[in-house]
Amino acid sequence: MSNIDQATFDELKQISGADFINELIDTFLDDAPKLVFQIRAALDAQDADSFRRAAHSLKSNAATFGAARLAELAKEMELLGKENRLGDTGTKLTLLDEAVMSASEELKGLKS
Repeated sequence: MSNIDQATFDELKQISGADFINELIDTFLDDAPKLVFQIRAALDAQDADSFRRAAHSLKSNAATFGAARLAELAKEMELLGKENRLGDTGTKLTLLDEAVMSASEELKGLKS
């Protein structure tokens, strides 16, 4: 199963240009782990607003590339932060880690 929607990625590549898409991928590869770290740190600190903001950024970044599974997980986390229900994250952080890794690996393969 693909983690990246090819049509969304191709549209982004067409809009941004073949050269710039690699920069966008590199930025995602750099930012996504940092955002997951921020989500974990905010959870540890019970800082629902920071948790929500980091999850929102990750959701937006993932959606840009068509990483639907990652975007959906980040959206669920964003809602938990918005509703101040950080205790309900359960296994979602593990799933989020896995989705970031999967999307990152696939994006590395899409670099030209």
